[in-house]
Amino acid sequence: MFVDNVTITIKAGDGGNGASTFLRNGMTAKGGPDGGNGGNGGHVYFQGSNNIRDLKEFRFTKKVNADDGIRGKHRKLFGKNADHKIVFVPVGTKITDVESEKSVEILDTTTQVLLARGGIGGRGNTEFKSATNQAPTYAEAGTPGEIKTLHLELRLIAEIGLIGLPNAGKSSLLAVLTHATPRVGAYPFTTLEPNIGMLDTHALADIPGLIEGAAEGKGLGITFLKHIEKTKIIVHCIDITDENPTQTYQIVRGEFEKYNAALLEKPEVILLTKADLVDKETIDQKIKLFKKTHKIVLSVSVYDEESLKKLKETLLPLLNA
Repeated sequence: MFVDNVTITIKAGDGGNGASTFLRNGMTAKGGPDGGNGGNGGHVYFQGSNNIRDLKEFRFTKKVNADDGIRGKHRKLFGKNADHKIVFVPVGTKITDVESEKSVEILDTTTQVLLARGGIGGRGNTEFKSATNQAPTYAEAGTPGEIKTLHLELRLIAEIGLIGLPNAGKSSLLAVLTHATPRVGAYPFTTLEPNIGMLDTHALADIPGLIEGAAEGKGLGITFLKHIEKTKIIVHCIDITDENPTQTYQIVRGEFEKYNAALLEKPEVILLTKADLVDKETIDQKIKLFKKTHKIVLSVSVYDEESLKKLKETLLPLLNA
């Protein structure tokens, strides 16, 4: 199951308690205070990773905890500081603190973002020794680590999004372009959640098909349109055997406009799929229908290596533009 929204709780580690001890050994029966300080609790950091495609690991793991600091010991031994906890999420994940509503977006794979601070270790009774108090019997407790409730939203699932009405050939195209294994069938809504594959080093997603009225929640509705917001380039797939492909194209564009007009400004390639089902004259006629759009218009067949090669050669420069 593809997961792109989840709410979790994170807790940084507590600081270890300081020790309240006194020196006792074979040479000293009643020595002075020798309690060591406690160690600091671990922070919780978030960091981007290109090896993770969604947030499904948090589907059943709703709590993330860093380790506590180790308590202090006698002989002035300090407790060990806890290791920090690093949580890896896909690049493009937006993290919102539910209480403060402050947000941060994970934009690369090198920056560690601190989301919860660990507690400070408590001081041992050695720290409280003074001229007027030579034998303090008390030590300091470690402070608690921060606890936060976070909402994680995957804002960028792929650089390229294959879109179109149901049964437009998107899943089959994804399979041949990226060697992904999406479910393929000759009926609407075979794809109920995005399938992702890699085109060279670029993530390509087969976005679930929509129907007219998606902006009002029909079909897969808003879920579909939210996924489109996250892509850099749109490949608009239209079945070349469609009797009125320009009307089909406008249905999808109309849903974009109702939901978020900014979607209309995304770089777009119009792709007439299943070209093996018609002759060359029909292909040329259908391509001409889209001349007024001033968009790149291509035809493709999953059985034609030349058309697939041309599609790849068209998409890759757009990603680097």
